Amino acid sequence: MRKPRSTARSRAPRTTRDLILDAAEGRFAEGGFEGVSVREIAADAGLKNQASLYHHFRDKRALYEAVLTRGVGTLLAMVAEQTAAGEAATVPDQAAFDYVEKLLDYLAAHPKLPLLIQRAAIDDSKQLRDTATRLLRPLYGQGVNLLAASGGRWEQADLPHVGAGLYLLIFGYFANATLIEAVAQIDTRSPAVLARQRRFIKSAVSLLLGPPSVRAPRRRRTP
Repeated sequence: MRKPRSTARSRAPRTTRDLILDAAEGRFAEGGFEGVSVREIAADAGLKNQASLYHHFRDKRALYEAVLTRGVGTLLAMVAEQTAAGEAATVPDQAAFDYVEKLLDYLAAHPKLPLLIQRAAIDDSKQLRDTATRLLRPLYGQGVNLLAASGGRWEQADLPHVGAGLYLLIFGYFANATLIEAVAQIDTRSPAVLARQRRFIKSAVSLLLGPPSVRAPRRRRTP
């Protein structure tokens, strides 16, 4: 069975700050900003008291923003790497497929991140939504650029919709894992189920991007 590739985060030694961010990522994803206490995060991180957490983060909001920044920053770096690879590749769309592969590895190792992003966009205050938007906009832009460089079947005006569809296809599985488990009666985190989901997503992405010679269906003209 295919083992997830190691990531920079998993290879690096775990510092106290890392442990706090890991604990906060899980807590904020499950409970949102208002539904989580600093004491709970400190306990999950193995700290003796919450005062120790404030040596690393000014306050709860600073911790929340740091969690989002770490997760989104890693995704940004991955897109930038694959965009550069796509510019140098003889098969342009291979960079997009490689990115999907690495992204699935990363999300399988950090499945709470998609739920955290979803919750930040929906559940929390406008101030926190604005923070999430500011962090995610560059990721969106880079993702659309990667799609544009893939040499696929879609016109430029279609790319925002393709990007949104791919985001929901890939991130939505992890963000809605609890609902999927209840409805489909499967363990979304089991190696076998994750392997099937990986195969499905790769096939779907291949169909969505398509070879350069394949044209998207013509739009109907409106009267």
